[in-house]
Amino acid sequence: MVETQFSPELLDEIIVECDLASGGAYTTVGTYDHDELIQMVTKLAEKTNTSADDLVFAFGEHLAGRLATLFPSFFDESKSMFEFMKSLDNHIHVEVQKLYPDAALPKFSFDDTDPSCLIMEYQSPRGFSTLAHGLMQGVVKYYNEAITIKPEHISGNSHVRFHLTKT
Repeated sequence: MVETQFSPELLDEIIVECDLASGGAYTTVGTYDHDELIQMVTKLAEKTNTSADDLVFAFGEHLAGRLATLFPSFFDESKSMFEFMKSLDNHIHVEVQKLYPDAALPKFSFDDTDPSCLIMEYQSPRGFSTLAHGLMQGVVKYYNEAITIKPEHISGNSHVRFHLTKT
């Protein structure tokens, strides 16, 4: 995302200026400390005069688009955003866990008693609810649905109740 929305040079600057245990070398099969992502987002925020939350949200939207491109079957199996979101823990995260056994994935629970509203509980000790919110917004765009997403922070960014409402 940084390469395409900013520049490859800026990405290189950020990697060099951060103290990254990995040295900034990443592969699709590796598992990395989430603190590296936080360091790089913080540095990008400084260099672009953009809030870290806005960057993380934008990354979530970008990531949803990349996932739809790289793993279209996950998206094709669902007919709507609500259906897709409810498949995360029981389908997509199962597959992620197979590829990355050490991955610490967030947990979700759902209340779908009202067909026009999905209440989704997000819980993760990493506190990436802003990333989750951006991902959800990207999924809304993918399915081209009119849905508003309102976060209700229960415990900081580690436990958030998202209200997804059809408009």
